[in-house]
Amino acid sequence: MKNKISNRSNNMRAIRGKDTKMEIKVRKALWNQGYRFRKNDRTLYGSPDISFKKFKIVVFLDSCFWHGCPLHFKIPKTNTEFWHQKISRNIERDSEVKRHYLEEGWIILRFWEHEVKEDFDNVIRTIIYHIIQKRT
Repeated sequence: MKNKISNRSNNMRAIRGKDTKMEIKVRKALWNQGYRFRKNDRTLYGSPDISFKKFKIVVFLDSCFWHGCPLHFKIPKTNTEFWHQKISRNIERDSEVKRHYLEEGWIILRFWEHEVKEDFDNVIRTIIYHIIQKRT
């Protein structure tokens, strides 16, 4: 049992908070189409994964596990109370961030990990659509 917990701890420790494969893929697609942005801008509330300050657009790419995806999140079988509190707080924080940007007149785009995997082109089109709308 101890080895199983140790493996889980090592797995969780290895998970990156930024520059995930998903983020890099989205950023590369936008960059290759000529769009310039900031990544993980700590001067903005919630450190959005991608931000376009000029257009007041922020993009968050949310992992199904860490952000409690209603379709895919499954609470781990061990340490359930800890995980319940952790994921609940992440969901609460996501709501606070959303409220902040809406009150400030920004466009906030949130995509689940499964959306990026299943319909990548639509994610990129949606981001570009909002940039084009702000340009005009």
